[in-house]
Amino acid sequence: MEKVWLTESGDAALAEGLASQTGLPLAACRILASRGLAEPEAVDAWLQPRLSRLTDPFRLPNMAAATERLAAAVRQNETVLVYGDYDVDGVTSTALMIRVLRALGVTAIPFLPHRVDDGYGLAVEPVERCVQDHQPDCLVTVDCGTGSVEAVQRAQELGVDVIVTDHHEPGDKVAPACAVVNPKLGDADDPLRHLAGVGVAFKLCHAVLKLLRDEGHALAEQLDLRAHLDLVAVGTIADMVPLVAENRVLARYGLIELNRTRKPGLIALREVAGISGPMDAYHIGFLLGPRLNAAGRLGTAQQALELMLIEDEGHPFAIAQELDAANKERQKIELAMIEQATAAIDAQFDPRQHYALVVGSREWHPGVIGIVASRLVNRYARPAVVIAIDEDGVGRGSCRSVGPFHMVEGLGDCADLLERFGGHAMAAGLQLAEGQIEAFRDRLNAAVRERVSLEELRPRQRIDAWISLREADWTLVECLEKMAPFGLGNTKPIWGVRGAQVLGEPRVVGQKHLKLDILHDNTSLGAIAFNMAGEAIPDGPLDIAFQLDRNRFGGRETVQLKVQAIRASTAGAD
Repeated sequence: MEKVWLTESGDAALAEGLASQTGLPLAACRILASRGLAEPEAVDAWLQPRLSRLTDPFRLPNMAAATERLAAAVRQNETVLVYGDYDVDGVTSTALMIRVLRALGVTAIPFLPHRVDDGYGLAVEPVERCVQDHQPDCLVTVDCGTGSVEAVQRAQELGVDVIVTDHHEPGDKVAPACAVVNPKLGDADDPLRHLAGVGVAFKLCHAVLKLLRDEGHALAEQLDLRAHLDLVAVGTIADMVPLVAENRVLARYGLIELNRTRKPGLIALREVAGISGPMDAYHIGFLLGPRLNAAGRLGTAQQALELMLIEDEGHPFAIAQELDAANKERQKIELAMIEQATAAIDAQFDPRQHYALVVGSREWHPGVIGIVASRLVNRYARPAVVIAIDEDGVGRGSCRSVGPFHMVEGLGDCADLLERFGGHAMAAGLQLAEGQIEAFRDRLNAAVRERVSLEELRPRQRIDAWISLREADWTLVECLEKMAPFGLGNTKPIWGVRGAQVLGEPRVVGQKHLKLDILHDNTSLGAIAFNMAGEAIPDGPLDIAFQLDRNRFGGRETVQLKVQAIRASTAGAD
């Protein structure tokens, strides 16, 4: 389906004013202005975030009660069980909490649920098992638990106090814990609402350290929480929360810590992933994160947690290799599922009638359905739900959306067909009986049709600003690097040039990619177009959408275009 090219709106006069006041390239100021940075002071704060600007952790809902209970556990040398989740956010949150509690002298025991046997979140049966096996005095959840009313009540019946730290949207009922620390229980416009689970766990650790240091606690005074920002960056970036406000600061300094980390597990994971240069958000999202996620997708995330906690420099490489093998197995399963899902969709897909995609099978692995749903969204530009059905006819689905459609609101229209559901605007999960899938498919299709037009479902090619290729120089690249890390909420800028030429013949590299030389405004730069070897390049002048990168090869560094799309040149503005 042909993309619609859309140029982000921006205030040209504001951008020119910023360029004049700050001395930054005009092209960069166009991006900064379009992202709401109207004053030089705001630009400086954005380009140079500081840890000193982190907010007081006690701003989070119920933080005072949570801090006092956990500090009491430290003072009284209680046994604390940390109950996490099996994704990267949950694993890094658990590792962070365990490392901090143990450094404070606490007997801290981690527990991660099994994806298939225990399901998601804090549940009654695994809580009973944990209490029987470990006899904790206090249970702290990370990245889960806000709505786990029955599990919290059961823990309390067994004599265990519960502190919940979470970041997921609360439902109708909130667990009756000693404290539920969830930023989404606070003000709707509070930027802390966007914290990942590991960010909330970090805030609790920060609050406990502040309290204990005020009391003169020796171990608290010795503990440097900044040394664990590497875990915070990995969890925050991998969980795809908006990289703005507090998240941006945590991710920025966490990446600095990650690049000098002394944690043997992260060093081994980097080596297995084949990363040789500086790591950024890309390396977490596409290389480290998938390997940490792989074990949990296929069963238990225990190996990933062990890798994040290990202190033995000789052993972690073997665990990292096992995670790498699990990731390759996950990729094989994913590929087979995508082929089956696309075959089922293509057999009946009508882009004029089908506003949503719902596919399910008894052969599919529940740990991979989220990835497959994302692939289907990218391929068809439609909200997608992929359902794995177990032998009892229970379907567990993973949902991914496109920009205009709020997935959880749409699922609300189907609530009578679902046993449970929850999540966010762009991603959600659900459970339903196999016999309800057809009715659910029709109902979700109607929900999307009611809220979104076909035109809004057409794939978009975003252009942040049209520039001359002459502007794509080292000054601009270095300014862009200060705008990193990029991700949701702070997307990497996409530039456009009109009327460009391709010099000579494009060269196929790696079988699927194109290397090109682009000429525009008497300036030529090298370009790479990933997965575009099979696409025809129009004759004549071209419009090219691209990102700017620092390319390192053969001991040299060059400015390189990473091509996003090419079309025959248009005379008018989009």
